[in-house]
Amino acid sequence: MDTLFHRSRSLLGVGLLVVASLLLVGCGGPNLFERMSAPYWGICGTLIIVLDIVALVDLLGDERREFGGKLLWTLLIVFFPIGGLILYYLFGRD
Repeated sequence: MDTLFHRSRSLLGVGLLVVASLLLVGCGGPNLFERMSAPYWGICGTLIIVLDIVALVDLLGDERREFGGKLLWTLLIVFFPIGGLILYYLFGRD
């Protein structure tokens, strides 16, 4: 029963990840690289950058996760800093 719950939670996470990615692609917001290269980040921009870096360190330090999962989450966090961060903290941290 526990594996069925875990599997359905994973499928729900992947489905929400795909839907959120499709929605965020249309937003056209800056990715992490564009945000960091801007001359003035502001308080919100600085907070987003710091939280994204913390999430990436947490993600890359997880030895239980496979390379493909790390790569997918890294790309999501880098190219969709706000949405990727929210999705990672909701679904990516098992």
